Amino acid sequence: MAQASLLPPQQLNGQTSPGDGGPRTQHSANSVGSTLRQKAADTRKSFKRPARWVLVFGWSLAVCAGFVNTVSFRSWGLYVSHVTGSSTAIGLRLEGMHQQGREFEPLREAVLLVFSFLVGAFLCGLLIDKNQVHFLGKAFYGSALVGNALLLVGATFVDERLTSACLAAAACGLQNAMCTSHFGAVVRTTHVTGTVTDIGSTLGRMTMICLRRHCRRSELNVVERAEIAVDARKLLVLLPMWLCYVLGCLTGAYVEYEIKRYAFLVPAGVTFVVGLGYLLFRGMLKDYFQRVETARLNQDMREVQDCLSHAKTRLQTNRANQDLAELDEELGRMISGLHEVEADVENLVERENSRSGSESDSDGR
Repeated sequence: MAQASLLPPQQLNGQTSPGDGGPRTQHSANSVGSTLRQKAADTRKSFKRPARWVLVFGWSLAVCAGFVNTVSFRSWGLYVSHVTGSSTAIGLRLEGMHQQGREFEPLREAVLLVFSFLVGAFLCGLLIDKNQVHFLGKAFYGSALVGNALLLVGATFVDERLTSACLAAAACGLQNAMCTSHFGAVVRTTHVTGTVTDIGSTLGRMTMICLRRHCRRSELNVVERAEIAVDARKLLVLLPMWLCYVLGCLTGAYVEYEIKRYAFLVPAGVTFVVGLGYLLFRGMLKDYFQRVETARLNQDMREVQDCLSHAKTRLQTNRANQDLAELDEELGRMISGLHEVEADVENLVERENSRSGSESDSDGR
C-alpha cells in the first residue's frame, strides 16, 4: 500500500494519464489496479458482518451489565462487572498490610470479588466450549442465561454484603465469557475499557487515511475506501455497545433509587426470560433465523447482479476514453457485496452443520 501511494492518483484507481499511452504502461497500470482491488477485497473479508439479532442481543446484555454494576455500587460501594479496580485494590492493600499493618479484611474482599468473577467465567467455559458466539447450536446458552439470572436473584436476597456482591460478580463473569465474540474485534458486554480503546483506535485510523488523502490532494484509492468501510462497520458495533452500557448504568441508578437492591430483579428477569425462551423454542428460533439469513442472502445476490449489470454498461460506455474511475468504484461495491454473500453462506452452512450435529447426538442417545 505504501508503494501504491507513490503512484499518480489516476493509476491508483486503475487509470493512465493521457501521455502514458503505450501498451506496457497500460498493462502496468492495470496490474496495479488489480493488485489494489485484491488488497481491498482482503481488507473487506477481514471483517465478518454479524447478524443484526446477534448485535441486538449483545447490546441488550450490555444494558443489563451496566445496570448490575450501578446497583452494586449504590448498594455496597463495590464494582462487580469488571476486575480492574479489584485487582488494583489487591496490590494497594497488600502494600497497606506490609507497610502500615492494615487489616486483612479489605484484601480478602478484593480477592473474593476477582475470584467470583473468575468462577463465573469458568462456569461459562464448562457450558460453552467455543470462543465465538454460535447461537442455536449445541452450546448451552439458555442454561448460561438462566444461571446468570439465578445468581442475580441470589445477590438480591442474600443479606451478607460481600456474599451478595460476589454472586453479582459471578453473574457478570458468566455473562462476559458467554458473550465473547469475534466481530473483527473482541467485544465484551460487562466492561467497556476495550470497547472505548477500539473506538479510539478505529477513529484514529480513519482520520489518518483522510489526512493522507488531503496531503496527496487526490481521491481515496480502493484499498483506503475498503479500510474506511470496514472501520465504519466496526464502529456500528462498538459505539452502540458503549452507549447501551451507559444507558444501563443510568437506568440502574434510577431504579435502585426507587427499590434499592431489588433492582437486581430487573436484569435477572430479562436474562431469565431470554434464557428460558431459548431453551423452550430453540428449534423454532433456528428455523426463523435461517429464513432471515436466506432472505438476506437473496437480497445480497440481487445487489451483486445489479452491480455487475452497471459495471458492464459503464465498461461499454467508457471504452472509448479509458475513464475507468467510476467502473473501479462499481467493482469495489460489487466485491463488497460478494463478501456479504460469502458471510451469509457461511452462516447458513454453520447452522446446517450445527443442526446435523444435534441430530447425530440425538440419534446416538
